[in-house]
Amino acid sequence: MSDIVFYILCGILSVAVLIGIAMMSKVKTAVTGNRISAIAMVCAIALVLVKYEIISVLSLWICMALGLAIGILWAYKVKMIEMPQMVALLNGFGGIASAIVGTILMVDSSGMNSFELITAALALVVGIATFTGSMVAAGKLHKVISQKPIILKNHQLITVVLLILSVLSVVLAILLPDALFVSIAAGWIAGGLFGIVFTVRVGGADMPITISLLNSLSGVAGSIAGMAANNYLTVAVGGIVGASGLLLTQIMCRSMNRRLGDILLGKTTVASSGGATKKDSAEESADEKPEESLDLAGIIKAAKRVIIVPGYGMALAQAQHLVSRLSEALEKKGATVDFAIHPVAGRMPGHMNVLLAEANVPYEKLKEMDDINPEFANCDLAIVVGANDVINPAANTAEGTPIYGMPVLNVEQAKHIVICNYDLNPGYAGVENALYKKKNVIMKLGDAKETVSMLIDLI
Repeated sequence: MSDIVFYILCGILSVAVLIGIAMMSKVKTAVTGNRISAIAMVCAIALVLVKYEIISVLSLWICMALGLAIGILWAYKVKMIEMPQMVALLNGFGGIASAIVGTILMVDSSGMNSFELITAALALVVGIATFTGSMVAAGKLHKVISQKPIILKNHQLITVVLLILSVLSVVLAILLPDALFVSIAAGWIAGGLFGIVFTVRVGGADMPITISLLNSLSGVAGSIAGMAANNYLTVAVGGIVGASGLLLTQIMCRSMNRRLGDILLGKTTVASSGGATKKDSAEESADEKPEESLDLAGIIKAAKRVIIVPGYGMALAQAQHLVSRLSEALEKKGATVDFAIHPVAGRMPGHMNVLLAEANVPYEKLKEMDDINPEFANCDLAIVVGANDVINPAANTAEGTPIYGMPVLNVEQAKHIVICNYDLNPGYAGVENALYKKKNVIMKLGDAKETVSMLIDLI
C-alpha cells in the first residue's frame, strides 16, 4: 500500500470517528454514532495490519482474538451500575498499551532520532501514569479501595517529586542513549507511582472529573506513542480522544464550580468541617421531625407538578425501571413530571441519562440542572431516589467541605419532598445533609425498589 493511499484512508477513518462522536451527543443518533466509531476503529486496525505487512503474524491474531473474547464477555456480564469502573479500566488499558509501545520502541531504538526517542519516553510515562491512576479510580468506584480521599504525609511534596522524576526519566533518554534501561525503569516506577499518588487523594465528589481527565490522558498517551512509531492514524485518533476528554473535563469542572488545578493539587478533597454524620445521631434527628403529620398519599395524589431526582442509589438498586413506572403513574393521574439531572449524578458523566434511557424514559423529560433549578420553587412534589450530594444545601454554606461551592439541585425549594434513600448516612462526599431534617421532607429508608414501589401503590 502506498503512503498516499494510507494517508487518505487515515483521514477518512479519523473523520468517521469524529462523526460518530458528534452523533453520540444526541440520544436518537447515539447508538448509530457508537457503531460508526466502532466500525471505524476496526477498519483502522485492519489498515495498520495491511500497511505494515503484519497481517500474517499468528501470535498477533491470537492476542486480538483473546481481547475480542474478553470484550464481548464483559459487554454481556458487566452491569450498568458497574459501567463507571469499567470506563476507568478501559482508560487504564489504553494507557498501559501506550506504555508498552513506548518501552518496546526504546528497547529497540536503533535508527531512532531524538524526537522519536523523546516521544517514546513520554508515551511510557504518560501511559503508565494513566494506567495506575485508572486502576486506583476503578478500585475506589468498586469499593476495593477506600472511597474517601487518602492523604499521605507530605502528599503534595511526594506528588511534585514524582512528577519531577517522571520528567527526568524522559530527559535521561537523551542524556544516556547507551543506557536506556535506566530511563525505562525510572519512567515505569516514577510514572506509575505518580498515577497512584495523584488519584488516591481524589474524593467521591471529584471522581467524575477524574475519570474524564484519565480518559483524556489515555488518548494523549496513544497519540504520543503514534508519534514515536510514525503512525499518523494513531496520532489522529489519540488526539481526538485526548481533545474530547479534555473538553468534557472542562465542562465537568464548570458544572461543579471546580478549578482543574485545585483538583490536581487535592485542594477540593479536604476533610469535612462538619464530619460525616453518625447513623445514630442522624436517626435521632429524623425522629424529631413530625413526619407522621404529613399525609404522603394525599400529597402524591394532589401534586400537579412533580420533579424526580435520580441518583447513584437508584443505579445501585437498579430501580430505574420502577422510577419510569412511577413517572407514568403520576402522569396518568394528571401530573406533569420531569427528571432533574445533575451533571455529576452517579459516578460518571451521563450516568443517569443512560440508566433512564434504558428504562425508556423519554429523553425530553430529562432536564439539565440549569434548566430545571428555577422550576423547583413552583414544584408541588420533588421525589429524590438515591441522590445525596447533588441535592445537599451544605454546598452553599459549609465552607471547607468537599462539595462547598458545587452547584446543586434546588430540591429544598419544593413544596413537599420525598427522599427514598437506603439510610441516613452522608453521601459519597461524606457531608451531612441538612435537608433530611426539614419539616416538609418525608424520608423513606430502604432499598429503592421497595420504596419506589410503595410510592406507586399510593397513587
